[in-house]
Amino acid sequence: MRIAMVSEHASPLALLGEEDTGGQNVHVAELARALGARGHEVTVHTRRSDPDAPATADFAPGVRVHHVDAGPPAPVSKDDLPRHMPEFARHLADAWDRDRPDIVHAHYWMSGRAALDAAATAGVPVVQTFHALGAEKRRHQGPEDTSPAEREDTEFDIAHRAALVIATSSEERRELRTWNVPGERIAVVPCAVDPERFRPEGPAAERGDRPRVLCLGRLVPRKGVCTVIGALAAVPEAELVIAGGAPPERMDTDPQIGRLREAAEAAGVADRVRFTGGVARQDVPALLRSADLAVNVPWYEPFGMSTVEAMACGVAVIASHVGGHLDTVVQGVTGRLVPPREPRALAFWLRTLLADPVTRESLGIAAADRAAVRYTWPLVARQTEECYERVLRERGHEVPALAGAPHATDTPTGGI
Repeated sequence: MRIAMVSEHASPLALLGEEDTGGQNVHVAELARALGARGHEVTVHTRRSDPDAPATADFAPGVRVHHVDAGPPAPVSKDDLPRHMPEFARHLADAWDRDRPDIVHAHYWMSGRAALDAAATAGVPVVQTFHALGAEKRRHQGPEDTSPAEREDTEFDIAHRAALVIATSSEERRELRTWNVPGERIAVVPCAVDPERFRPEGPAAERGDRPRVLCLGRLVPRKGVCTVIGALAAVPEAELVIAGGAPPERMDTDPQIGRLREAAEAAGVADRVRFTGGVARQDVPALLRSADLAVNVPWYEPFGMSTVEAMACGVAVIASHVGGHLDTVVQGVTGRLVPPREPRALAFWLRTLLADPVTRESLGIAAADRAAVRYTWPLVARQTEECYERVLRERGHEVPALAGAPHATDTPTGGI
């Protein structure tokens, strides 16, 4: 199958952890890689943000990245990108006129807008994954939400025009149903982890004698890292490692790291908080294995990639009781769910679990089992492939045969 993925701001080649890079970059990169491994031809179309980037770059077997010229060839905040989407769509339409894909999979709302406009002339069906919904973002962030004014109306339009919407959690599916999107046009397919890289066995990063709490991911306010810093004041024996943000050489000028350093000073815990900056992807599993607890307590969370990565490494997790965490974390079995923005509740569970290594180990074992059975890219790639096949059949298109790649397990075979 010839698959065109559109991910306008989230390149699979980007360094993770900065303001506009995170779980979507990982999702696009790993899903494309897994689909390529199944014998498909995948092209990821992303906006050129570096003037020296080649027009196309090989990414993995069967996968290439196409840098689309739309706007300046420099980093641009994703909130400033909508005005460049008509140009992005024109380039896509030209590319698909020369080399027509079988199906288009758009990631994020701006990608959906560009993909639907470009695919209309090519007659190619579009599958949409939002990764986050503007209505939910506004609901939780209020006046701090910087999303463009047209986002919510555009998302509503995309949800009704796309051939299928792939939601990453049951919570997102419920939200889409309130928009009167028919249930049969919504499929829930989660994000996942690489089971060869994210597993309990393997090296761990160096650490000291203090119990280690780890926060991994983007450092924007809605990720709730300030809540963890506030909780740390009531857990005097522990250290907090915050991984994400600008690369180490640019940490001193990163406004998000600066904001969190000020919060740590105000809470009186600056001597127990360490910032790593952005972490290279290959170093993430070792960092996770070095932690006693991995904490991810955002105000809202469409999926929660870093939570599942920690689970896959056998690390006990504490996550906020929101979004995708409601699917991935089994309360009291694979981790603990806590209310967002409540440092006292978080501090209680930090103290409780750090003082109980047997329970931590039990949670970690169960978490690794759940991740290995339900959240791996071979399985998620097969589920996504089934969505593509379904759309093509419904549209009367022939489903191209695979190039002999073996099928992954179609459904979970056990576990929690």
